[in-house]
Amino acid sequence: MGKFRELIAYKKGFCLLMEIYTLTKDFPKAEQYSLVDQIRRSSRSVCSSIGEAYKKRRYPNHFISKLTDADMENGETQVWLDVAFACKYISDETFKHLDDQCEEISKLLNYMINNPAKFA
Repeated sequence: MGKFRELIAYKKGFCLLMEIYTLTKDFPKAEQYSLVDQIRRSSRSVCSSIGEAYKKRRYPNHFISKLTDADMENGETQVWLDVAFACKYISDETFKHLDDQCEEISKLLNYMINNPAKFA
C-alpha cells in the first residue's frame, strides 16, 4: 500500500467520495449524466490528486500544485452539494454533514500545502 493512503486528508476524502457515491444512487435518473456524474467526478478527483501529490512530494512545487488541485476539486464538490440541496435531493442534515466533511478536508489540504517539508 502507498503511504498516501495513510494521510488523514486521503482517508477523509475517500470516506466522503464513498458517501457521495452511495447517496447519489438515489438521485433522479434525469440527473445521472449531469449532477451525479459531476459530483462523483469531483469527489474522486480530491483523492486522486492527493495520491499524485504524494508521489511528487520530493518536488515541493509539484506537491503543492497537486494539493491545490485537490482543494479546488473539493470546492467543486461543495458547489454540487449546494445544487443537490437546492433541488431538495438531500436533507439539511445530510448537506451539513457532507459540507462539514469538505471543510475539514480543505483544512487538512491547506495544512499540507503550507507545510510541504513535513511530507517530503
